[in-house]
Formats: sequence, C-alpha cells, structure tokens
Amino acid sequence: MKLDLELSLASMKTQLADYCEKKNIEDAIVVGIHTGGVWVAEQLMSSVPTNEPLATLDITFYRDDFTKAGLNPKVNQTLLPAIEDRHVILVDDVLMSGRTIRAAMNEIFDFGRPASITLAILYDLGQHELPIAADIVGEHLTLNPDQRVKLTGLSR
Repeated sequence: MKLDLELSLASMKTQLADYCEKKNIEDAIVVGIHTGGVWVAEQLMSSVPTNEPLATLDITFYRDDFTKAGLNPKVNQTLLPAIEDRHVILVDDVLMSGRTIRAAMNEIFDFGRPASITLAILYDLGQHELPIAADIVGEHLTLNPDQRVKLTGLSR
C-alpha cells in the first residue's frame, strides 16, 4: 500500500489551523514525540499560532514495555518549555494501541499541568487498546491483522 504523505500532511495542516482558530488557541507549544513525531511536528509548525520553537519528548522511560526494550534503549533528549496552563499540541506519526500517547501524556504532566493537550496524528490505525483518540488525523487506515505501517526515509 502506497500512502500519499503530502496529502495527509496538507490535511493535518488545514485541520490544525481550523482547530486552533475554533478553540482560540494562541501561542501553543508543539511537541513532537521522538522519533517519528518530531519530523511530522516540524511539518506542522507553520500551521500553528506560536512563538515557541518545536519541543521534543522522549518517552523511553515512560513506556509500559520499557523492560522489554533491552538494556541499552536509544534515548533522545526531551526539550520542553514551561507548560503550566499552556496549550500543548502533541504530535506523533502513527496511532495504534495508544500506549505511546499515554506515556507521552504521563511525561508531560511530570513537567506541569497544561491548559489542554491536542493530539495530532499522521496515520490512525484504529487499533486502540486504550481510550485515546486524536483530534487531528492526517489519514485513517484500515489494516489486516498481519499488516504494519513502516515509515522510512523521513527522519531528519
């Protein structure tokens, strides 16, 4: 299956700009989840009313499967500004079980209590194991149980 990345990103940009306007969100903090969500967040920055640079979040130590990751997981840096009472736009590339998003929200709340968290996802696979739903979705995909989504060549 070949996905139209540009079309999905364009849809997200439009949805996000409309969402921020409708909800009166100004000077939001855009947070990309390492590694896949960071490049998606970079693409969305121009659609968000903000003066903040892109923030990044590494959820390695917040995952519920951390002990299965082995002794030397690859850990990236978390870079978050003060988030107390700020609107956070949390971005990832694929939403499957919802466990990555749960871990990301746990880490965000360890930094403070945001006014809101808006979830923006490039591809939603609809295979949620937790009650987590995206506010902004580039494309909803339906896969057979034996299929997976693998995005390659997009990390920067």
